[in-house]
Amino acid sequence: MSTLLEVSGVSVSFDGFRAINNLSFHMGAAELRAVIGPNGAGKTTFMDIVTGKTRPDKGTIRWGEKGISLLGLSEARIAREGVGRKFQKPTVFEDQTVRANLLVALRNKRGPFAALFWRPGPADLERVDALSETIGLAAHLDRKSGELSHGQKQWLEIGMLLAQEPRLLLVDEPAAGMTVAEREKTTEILVEAAKTRAVVVVEHDMEFVRRLNCRVTVLHEGSVLAEGSLDHVTSNPDVIDVYLGR
Repeated sequence: MSTLLEVSGVSVSFDGFRAINNLSFHMGAAELRAVIGPNGAGKTTFMDIVTGKTRPDKGTIRWGEKGISLLGLSEARIAREGVGRKFQKPTVFEDQTVRANLLVALRNKRGPFAALFWRPGPADLERVDALSETIGLAAHLDRKSGELSHGQKQWLEIGMLLAQEPRLLLVDEPAAGMTVAEREKTTEILVEAAKTRAVVVVEHDMEFVRRLNCRVTVLHEGSVLAEGSLDHVTSNPDVIDVYLGR
């Protein structure tokens, strides 16, 4: 499996507190990975570093087949390189329909200048229809997004990211606040997405992580504490001590 993202020896400190400590992390081009760990383990800072929001003090971040460095690139440039991020709270245009939200995401993929003169063609409308099927909102295309449930808004935002065709999707605690049925659909969406791209899911909910059935990375004090299947990492004495035992 080819490596898409390679984080090596990365550290970052804030006011003397080392949030990330000599972190190394590798991700394949079509892989689903869950990242877990106690509060303060460095999960959010890890995503901030990959997306260019935070600059590390040392280390390297290599991206893609050519191994280009993401360090020094702007957040916008990293997004154009194919890194998409979904934050915990969904951010959709609530007074616009589901269809309009997905079309905006397609338009934004074309860059700011081209987007000014953009009108959706048949292929764009077909793409929106396909995305709406993928995220379970085909029956809601003409509804205003503000009318959707919390879980449906999360799916819409994932769809908006998928519209931009990222090669890596970073998703922060998608299961929070969802019903059981919504969690099951969210699992389906993420597992399906990971067949054609890399997907990293940061999550606290162990039942949701188990449902993802993927490799798990446990962070603690800014470093990788353990890695492997969920059963493997949850039987690790160090993981039990710092995370599961709390």
